[in-house]
Amino acid sequence: MGTLSFGARGPGTAVAAGLGLMTGALVTLAVHRQALATLTTRLERLESLATRLDRLETLASRLDQLDRAARAQHHANLAHQQRLHWELLSKAIDDPELAEVLDLYEPPVSPGRRRQYLFANALYTNALFYYRIGNISREEFHGFVRGILQNPVVREYWYATSHQRATIADDSDEAELGRMVDELLAQLEEADGDEWWVVGEPPEAPE
Repeated sequence: MGTLSFGARGPGTAVAAGLGLMTGALVTLAVHRQALATLTTRLERLESLATRLDRLETLASRLDQLDRAARAQHHANLAHQQRLHWELLSKAIDDPELAEVLDLYEPPVSPGRRRQYLFANALYTNALFYYRIGNISREEFHGFVRGILQNPVVREYWYATSHQRATIADDSDEAELGRMVDELLAQLEEADGDEWWVVGEPPEAPE
């Protein structure tokens, strides 16, 4: 009976196996390196995005501070203007000769009526100032004006100064509120005087 003989593995076989393992390890290492490079790139992008977001937040905060500062300065300017306006009106009310400088009414009025008109102007501009700085709402401004228009002298004053309001910039808040008062006064003239407090509704503020 013959005996089967298997030849012994030589050094070449071991070397080939080692090369195969090394090749596999190198391929695996290359894949890991590529994955690591991809993750590193993503992290760098995320860090860059986080930096940009931080800068945007800082910029937004700075813009908000500037906006609040601008509004505060605007209110301060309005307050200063209002003080000067009242000082000038006070002098004109107290001094008939100075009041003649402000006599731009149509038709002309007596010195006594002129003083009343100046005071009516002070009442209206004070309410306008309060509205501009946010101390009263549009509805509250409307209600205040509706109240003072119950006085016939105030109505006369409003009619007598219509030509002065015509020179105000049409797109300004003062002109827009003036038109609102014009409409309210027309509604009051047509309404039953016994229920004047329910006349008119303040229109919505323009966008």
